[in-house]
Amino acid sequence: MNIYSVNTGLFKLDGGAMFGVVPKSIWNKLNPADENNMCTWAMRCMLIQDHNRLILVDTGLGNKQSDKFFGYYYLHGDDTLEKSFHKLGFSLNDVTDVVLTHLHFDHCGGAIKWNTNKTHYEPVFRNATYWSTTEHWDWAVNPNAREKASFLKENILPIQESGQLKFIDKTKNNELGSSISMHFVNGHTESMMLPMIKYKNETIVFMADLMPSIGHIPVPYVMAYDTRPLVSLSEKQEFLQQAVKNNYTLFFEHDPIHECCKIETTERGFIATEAFMLNSL
Repeated sequence: MNIYSVNTGLFKLDGGAMFGVVPKSIWNKLNPADENNMCTWAMRCMLIQDHNRLILVDTGLGNKQSDKFFGYYYLHGDDTLEKSFHKLGFSLNDVTDVVLTHLHFDHCGGAIKWNTNKTHYEPVFRNATYWSTTEHWDWAVNPNAREKASFLKENILPIQESGQLKFIDKTKNNELGSSISMHFVNGHTESMMLPMIKYKNETIVFMADLMPSIGHIPVPYVMAYDTRPLVSLSEKQEFLQQAVKNNYTLFFEHDPIHECCKIETTERGFIATEAFMLNSL
């Protein structure tokens, strides 16, 4: 097995929304805001090469939205999904499986594109199976008012229309092979998947939006985007205890600087013991 970090670009989100009730005087030291209170965040995906499968976890924002849309989120940086694949020596058509942790636009937008003539949408990964859960899919296609702006139908419905959509069976949890399992959480959104990968005597956990950055490790640092913040608190507490006990490696999707870290418990709570790049494992 080989695992790669895939950078798809940077974007900006409101710092207050990203850190919830944490005062700006604290979070601004973790990720400094610009004059509009916006902080830069990564859209970092993961590529897993396992025997005859090439598995991509999340897809970034993509490039099919309007200039007005991108103006809200300040997409920037030199990295794209295609460029990162090229650097790694892969083609988008090599991907056999796409795991969508959840269907918010910054996690699944790169899964669908315009066709050449811009007459309809089509899958970016034409040879891949796209994986979600029945619970999250139903949640996304029938969105609540809180999340409706994050669930864009052009990112979601074409996946099902293509015939490439499948759902993870939670009772089996092994569709992606014996080395990859899913940890499910419900605080950020319904039934978000956190892939857990056994690799070189390590367990690497793709954190998605349970902890989008190393700055979100403290249990009370919960995003205002979370639909059930008290559930997120409980899920973080439980997960961090497991991470310390089992020496998990945490892989951050949105941290603009840090890719991975380990966790330890101190009298001040949970902290990162070290930060490092995925390719150093």
